[in-house]
Amino acid sequence: MCAPILLAALATSCTKNAGSDVAANVDGEKIYHADVEKYFQNQTAGSNQPLSDEQATGLRLSILENLIENQILMHRAGKLGLLATDEEVDRRLKEIRSPYTDQEFNQRLQERKLTLDDIKREIRRSLTAEKVVNKEITSKINITDQDIADYYNGHRAEFNLIEPRYHLAHILVTTSPDPQGRDPNKARNEPDAKKKIDSVLARLQAGEDFATLAATYSEDNATSANGGDIGIVPESALKQTDMTTRDDVMKLKPGQFTPVIPLGNPANRQVAGFQIVKLISVEPAGVRELSDQHVKQEIRQQLQDRREQLLKTAYYEVMRNQAKIDNYYAQQVLAAGGAGH
Repeated sequence: MCAPILLAALATSCTKNAGSDVAANVDGEKIYHADVEKYFQNQTAGSNQPLSDEQATGLRLSILENLIENQILMHRAGKLGLLATDEEVDRRLKEIRSPYTDQEFNQRLQERKLTLDDIKREIRRSLTAEKVVNKEITSKINITDQDIADYYNGHRAEFNLIEPRYHLAHILVTTSPDPQGRDPNKARNEPDAKKKIDSVLARLQAGEDFATLAATYSEDNATSANGGDIGIVPESALKQTDMTTRDDVMKLKPGQFTPVIPLGNPANRQVAGFQIVKLISVEPAGVRELSDQHVKQEIRQQLQDRREQLLKTAYYEVMRNQAKIDNYYAQQVLAAGGAGH
């Protein structure tokens, strides 16, 4: 089973003859212009400003590139026996739907021009990608004690703290719509965002895991995959944040989280979003020795993340080089000299 952005894969058995309706071919699997157009309409729905011909063509090319890359990944997952199961998909879907009534959730799908099957396929793709990365990349990374010692010895200044540091995580919900329109769980306005963050807070207060909720509901793409982990924030930087966030965080003990904090938009002084911040730990000023297990874990995670990102880039490039790809739409755009399609 494929993800919604991989709908082309579901249709490949319908026809064997490439024609003008085929946008690309990946290892014999066809991706159709109709699939590209579906996601083009999804991403531009609700936009107040129409795209120029060049912008529209560029967006379609970008969408098709994503379709091609995901097709390659799903092929690899199939060979490895790593496709997400129906049970895993249903479990993630239940988490996504939990803040909303059935009527509210269906309305969100309609606004994004998506069906429930589209969402299930996207969930399947996301879960499958996680499995492939874990098996092919993450599980093969080995950070040794010598690696950690070498980093510490080469970066000693980083571990001589002139001020306390706060290790924070957060769950962020913004009031603006998803520009790509693919996430049915994305808040679209202030009331929507407030309802979502209040639901998350209630679940935290009921004892649910912060990192799990952040991974499912936070709209900060840079931190959600890591359980909302923002990283280490010096006290001076924390004092430069808005007064509410600073005061609420300074009251916390490690393991505690703030109430819902509204975030303002300096441009128009309106609410831009809401967040809940968790204090993971506090590091006092002074020299942090390598014998400190927190120091070792911090270095290990940093080295792990760097190596994983590097290997991911190389892995995807290798997979793409091994695939047989014919991008007919790109060829048409080039032949037409970039004219709108």
